[in-house]
Amino acid sequence: VVPVETALAFCKAKNPTNKPVIVISTYNVVPFEAGQYFNKIQCFCFEEQRLNPQEEVDMPVFFYIDPEFAEDLRMANGDPITLSYHFFFFEAKEGHKFPVPSYN
Repeated sequence: VVPVETALAFCKAKNPTNKPVIVISTYNVVPFEAGQYFNKIQCFCFEEQRLNPQEEVDMPVFFYIDPEFAEDLRMANGDPITLSYHFFFFEAKEGHKFPVPSYN
């Protein structure tokens, strides 16, 4: 991905169980210093996604790399930026809502 240009990527998630599950994901950007330049326009992360038994879905993330990335001398070594996701699966229970973190 070239800085400034938008990009669309997909993460695949599959519920391998015979019960519906709720999936919540978090993301990570490596190298750590590049994280400040990674800008999500739209992402599935931090939102509950319900997956039915054996269901497989492609979840989109729409993003761009800030143009200042190219001017940061710490990023000059040419290492690639890696975006990764960690998925948390919970059994879906009718009427149960997961608490949303508060940052007061």
